[in-house]
Amino acid sequence: MGGSAGRLQGGRRHLFAAGAVVAALLVGAGCGGGDDDGSSASRTTFAAGSAGTSASGTWAYPNGDAANTRSVEGEIDTSTVTRLGVAWTVPITAAGTFGGYASTPIVVDDTVYTQDLASNVQAIDLRTGEVKWTTRYASPTVGPNGVAVGDGRVYGGTGDGAFALDQLTGRELWFHRITRNEREGVDMAPGYSEGIMYISTVPGNASGFYRGDGVGIVHAFDGATGRRLWNFETVPESLWNPRHVDINSGGGLWHPPAFDGDGDMYISVANPGPWPGTERYPWGSSRPGPNLFTNSLVKLDAASGEVKWYRQALPHDIYDWDLHLPPILTESGGKRIVLASGKLGRVFAFDADNGDRLWERSVGIHNGHDDDNELAMDGRFELLDMPVTVWPGVLGGVETQMAVKDGVAFVPIVDLPVRFETQERNRLDFTGGRGQMVALDVSDGDVKWTRRFATPVYGAATVVNNLLFTTTFDGTLFALDVDTGAIVWREQLPAGTNATVAIAGDTLVTAASFPQGPGEKAQIVAYRIDATGRVERGGAAQPAEGEREGGGQQQAGGGAQTEEGGGGQTEQGGGGQTEQGGGGQTEQGGGGQTEQGGGGQTEQGGGGAAELAAGRTVFTANCAGCHTLADAGASGSVGPNLDDLRPDAATVRTKVTEGGGGMPAFGGRLSDAEIASVAAYVAAVAGQGGDGGGGAGGGTP
Repeated sequence: MGGSAGRLQGGRRHLFAAGAVVAALLVGAGCGGGDDDGSSASRTTFAAGSAGTSASGTWAYPNGDAANTRSVEGEIDTSTVTRLGVAWTVPITAAGTFGGYASTPIVVDDTVYTQDLASNVQAIDLRTGEVKWTTRYASPTVGPNGVAVGDGRVYGGTGDGAFALDQLTGRELWFHRITRNEREGVDMAPGYSEGIMYISTVPGNASGFYRGDGVGIVHAFDGATGRRLWNFETVPESLWNPRHVDINSGGGLWHPPAFDGDGDMYISVANPGPWPGTERYPWGSSRPGPNLFTNSLVKLDAASGEVKWYRQALPHDIYDWDLHLPPILTESGGKRIVLASGKLGRVFAFDADNGDRLWERSVGIHNGHDDDNELAMDGRFELLDMPVTVWPGVLGGVETQMAVKDGVAFVPIVDLPVRFETQERNRLDFTGGRGQMVALDVSDGDVKWTRRFATPVYGAATVVNNLLFTTTFDGTLFALDVDTGAIVWREQLPAGTNATVAIAGDTLVTAASFPQGPGEKAQIVAYRIDATGRVERGGAAQPAEGEREGGGQQQAGGGAQTEEGGGGQTEQGGGGQTEQGGGGQTEQGGGGQTEQGGGGQTEQGGGGAAELAAGRTVFTANCAGCHTLADAGASGSVGPNLDDLRPDAATVRTKVTEGGGGMPAFGGRLSDAEIASVAAYVAAVAGQGGDGGGGAGGGTP
């Protein structure tokens, strides 16, 4: 592998660090070496526009600004928040493992640009809710996905590729497939800076994760032409052991980079697999060593892909504890700081210039397993328990994006454990999860306040003026006082949610993205100061500001119980279909099709072999990321193992239609024929074997 990583003592655990020359030998950056000591000139401020609060009226980047601060200016504050009402809604038609929608919209030029979990992209009028155009890819992904907008183009990813669309029409301009095989996918909103689009693969897709031979690779494309500029392998293609490439996988990005305005970018790289291991190779022993660059913060030259420095926060991860969240650039005490966090449940602050660790803070519930990775890496398996319950779990810790404003970091936390029954099987109980929002002093990591919630906080953190917004899994939208954490306002969404919040001027855009019961409908919801619309839980609507084509129903009222507490050739034709003009379909480019204002549904069904084939297609697109089913090659572990459960068709139909227990309700998103086909398929094949899937993990970062 070339070279060895030096250990920097980091409290009770070790923080791995090495120079870019070693890094290039390990995984090969686009143009090779860099400075071991991060010897770029020391600065105390970031370039203009890279860090700080975004301008009022826009949400121009996936996380608000180039620094990923998720902090904006606008008209919503403690004096106006109680005047928020529903301005419009737009139905979400996608259906998937983790709901139908998980992205943060982009808002520029009075238009909302957004993407659902079938990779379909919409442009929506911010003021009226009218859908201007829709480009359909029908390519399932587990999210968080989303788009970036710049220089007249909309950039995004599908389940296996990257694309650019015309910002005004939605017409596909270019498309590249970027996955190497069917065991990789794309789940992130891309980054865009100085004419370059950045996007990464991850070792999995809607059919399952960490099944072997999955490598996360960052790709840089010329935004205008689609020409490939460079690639950065976040893990080696040998996957740390050439004999076990078919077992191991890892790395990749789940969120866009942060850009400092000086030509550098910062990325957070996800975890290795399998986790904890396999029965033959327990505790990650098929992938010996620290498994660089997994769970690492890496600083790259944005133009070349050259590594400047990296720091590994968690070597040899065995619990799916990604350092996956978007890095945040900020400043404190005369230093330029980069913050990083993820499902490991710890927040880190590093010096942005040289990578020195400034502080580390554990957040949320932990139960004594934070150093198990080092025991596993050292081969001390006798000190590790199996079965074992671990906090935070594989859907816990800091699962969604943090925010920063005025020297304070706001950290959304999911307190949800996982029970590892064996090396290859784990169990989650969604219904037992709770949440927190914690405010940390950026200068030293000290806790300023904590707010506890009765259900998990999957809605990230978004700051506008003196308010902090988030959503909880039960479908509640909260506004908190940034100084105290006190609840200033709350609103019940028309369904459960794992969606985030974007704010532009007087308007807040979020989504009821995860229906969990009968009658709940997934929809994007826009709130505006002095709007008067309402939509009740379950979807019963009252119009606001008139009927709107492409819009939908409205919402208000209610409240959730909370607990108070402290270079290559451009490939055309990614399959995108852009719809324009009342549902008409116009062929564009390499198969792109544009529609405006409409669209239809195709029902699948039939009988016998045809129905089972249709059901397998529905299962792969919507269920494989959560469930194990050998016939479909699915190895998800978030939901029950269907081969063990062997449910009958009636049980499957009811559960798919109504959801519950953490499973989304698909009754409003799949047709009756689709539900019937998937019920028939699961009942016919569960427990009967098949091609199989292998590997560990569901479709989560």
